[in-house]
Amino acid sequence: MYLSRVQIDVNNRQKTKSLTHIGAFHNWIEHCFPDEIRAHNRCRHLWRIDQLAGKKYLLLLSKERPDLTELVKYGIPQTAMSRAYDPFLMQIQEGQIMQFRLTANPTHAIKRPDSKQPRIVPHITIQQQGKWLADRADKLGFQLVEQNQDRFSNVPELAAFDIVNRDWPILRHGGRRIRLSRVTFEGLLRVKNLEEFKQTLENGVGRERAFGMGLMTVIPRG
Repeated sequence: MYLSRVQIDVNNRQKTKSLTHIGAFHNWIEHCFPDEIRAHNRCRHLWRIDQLAGKKYLLLLSKERPDLTELVKYGIPQTAMSRAYDPFLMQIQEGQIMQFRLTANPTHAIKRPDSKQPRIVPHITIQQQGKWLADRADKLGFQLVEQNQDRFSNVPELAAFDIVNRDWPILRHGGRRIRLSRVTFEGLLRVKNLEEFKQTLENGVGRERAFGMGLMTVIPRG
């Protein structure tokens, strides 16, 4: 697998004028893999938009190395890079403490009396969104590490991480404008089940993974 990044050229309005919704970002990602397009065999690629030190980056996780010429299409020249991700995955150990960042789409299902298919709706409050992540941690192979028990005494789950961004990006689909809930979490975790945790890093968390949600990245702590 490969982890790639490019700094988006946000100051060049002419270059980035088409990036008005997350579907346009999805199309950008797809064109970074011309061999898949030619073979009519497109793989799912995890990606997200990061804001760091006043700069905006596209971060991409993929099975194959992307075409850097396409990756820098909306980026600042010479900022596109791609590195093998498997050596990093092989170094992760059970019990290891890691700092994480996750952008996800926290949702829940509501039963509908007139249909077997439930209605999928977003979690709205910080408390709901925090509980959404806390409830899934064990199945995802990790344990959240509390950092400050006094910060959120009325919401114990949030003692383990911060919600650093919440917004509603637009997806244009079939003539409709759909708003998706996008939440970014940052905190500490302990690797509990190594294989399940690696699957989480490789496959993502939650829904709307094609549209910039689900990618978790980690940095060893200490």
